[in-house]
Amino acid sequence: MEIFLDERVVRKNGENIDLACKEFELLKLLVSNKGLALTREIILERVWGFDYLGETRTVDMHIQKIRKKLDLFNEIKTIYKIGYRLEID
Repeated sequence: MEIFLDERVVRKNGENIDLACKEFELLKLLVSNKGLALTREIILERVWGFDYLGETRTVDMHIQKIRKKLDLFNEIKTIYKIGYRLEID
């Protein structure tokens, strides 16, 4: 997988993968914090902003979309009652 931040492009196996704006921002956050458990609240704050008034389930739904689009089911770990961690080399 390749991530081009300036172009906001993600490629897997040489093929561009279409990600929505928040999906891209969430992936960027996970990659920049690889190996660290991020709470849903931290994810909401950093991706959606301080004034986001939605549910933390929004994070869960976006994580599921990223897992499916990029086939990262084993790499994005759910940390029970905490949030998520990206585990890739």
